[in-house]
Amino acid sequence: MFALEPGAAGAAMSVMANRLAVPRAIVVISPHWETMVPTVGNGVHMPTIHDFGGFDPRLFDIQYPASGSPEAAQQVVAALQAAGLPVATDATRGLDHGAWVPLRQMFPDASVPVVPLSIQHHGGPRHAWRVGQALAPLARQGVLIVASGNITHNLRDWQIASMRGGTDVSYAHAFSDWVHAQIQAHNIDALLDYRSTQPDGVRAHPRDEHLLPLFTALGAASPDAQAQAWYRGISDHVIAMDGYAFA
Repeated sequence: MFALEPGAAGAAMSVMANRLAVPRAIVVISPHWETMVPTVGNGVHMPTIHDFGGFDPRLFDIQYPASGSPEAAQQVVAALQAAGLPVATDATRGLDHGAWVPLRQMFPDASVPVVPLSIQHHGGPRHAWRVGQALAPLARQGVLIVASGNITHNLRDWQIASMRGGTDVSYAHAFSDWVHAQIQAHNIDALLDYRSTQPDGVRAHPRDEHLLPLFTALGAASPDAQAQAWYRGISDHVIAMDGYAFA
């Protein structure tokens, strides 16, 4: 529903995007594209994928007419291979809602070519971080790395809180604050081991696909990068919509 009701988080995202230099291409990592090995979308066209059901019908009318960039996609492939990672390509993959929803808020005219990159849930945070490290050279060459997801993402708690209203969801604030503190301190090891180092980690992410892109962003950032929290806040009782830029 962020596409229709972006609220304060969406406004902050737009402001942040307007401050960026126009990238030559965008690599977008969505939690909704999972594959066994890192897979790069190298098609010329990026169809809008409506990979959901039961939501406002207006969402299915939204199109994000971004083009792909086979040239930038090949650079992503080469970067991952140089890091010793197995790589596959997909010429038909488009942009799922984890990709087009934030991109539409950031670049509403869809004028920047996009390269989707899959996640590997079975690889865990350290694999996601290693993928980011492989992408680091591209981030210094005019390619914007967009990592989509949520700092907390427990849909069962969201459903319960939405129905009851009074459910204690203080853990979402506690986990969000903890992640913020570790990012500011550049405490990468604690973040990568969040399921054991933070008491609310498992509840915040019963399945951690919505946090894995953050680790890719952390890996792609230079070691001396300053993290800027361009938005921090909880939506729908329990979903932390925090966003960070690394520059």
